[in-house]
Amino acid sequence: MADSRIIDIELDQRTIIWRNADVEQERRIAIFDLLEENHFAPQRQHADGYAGPYKVRLGVEEGRLVIDIGREDGTPLETIILGLARFRRPIREYFAICDSYYQAIRAATPQTIETIDMARRGIHNDAAEILKERLDGKIDVDFDTARRLFTLLCVLHIKG
Repeated sequence: MADSRIIDIELDQRTIIWRNADVEQERRIAIFDLLEENHFAPQRQHADGYAGPYKVRLGVEEGRLVIDIGREDGTPLETIILGLARFRRPIREYFAICDSYYQAIRAATPQTIETIDMARRGIHNDAAEILKERLDGKIDVDFDTARRLFTLLCVLHIKG
C-alpha cells in the first residue's frame, strides 16, 4: 500500500551560507508543517513496488535544485534535478517582500503588516504553483507541500 509522504527532510548545509533568526524560524516552521502533513509521490515505478514513505534531501548544485529521494531506511531511490531559472524571479521577490515584512513587524501598523503579508502569501502561492508545474510527471505534490518546499528552496538560496 502506498504511503506517499515525506517522513524526513534534510537541507544540504553546504548550500546555506548564512541565515538570520527570522529565516531560521521560517525553516523550522516549514519543516515541522511539512512533516506533519504532506503529499509526496514520486511518479517513477520501482521494481519492488516501493511507494513510500520517503526521506528527502534538498540541495542546489550548479544552479539546479537537487531532490534526493530515499526509502524509509535511507536507501537511495532516485534523484530529481530541476533547473532553477523559473524560480529566480519568485525567489528574489519573496526575499524582498519577506524583508519588508520582517521590518514592518517591528515598526509598522497592523494594517501595513497585513497588506505586506497578503502580498507575501501571493508571491509564495504563485511560486508553489510553479513548483507543482515543474514537478509534474516527476513527483506528485499537493499545494501545501509545494508551498513548504518552496520555502525550503528559498532557504537554500540565502547568501551572506
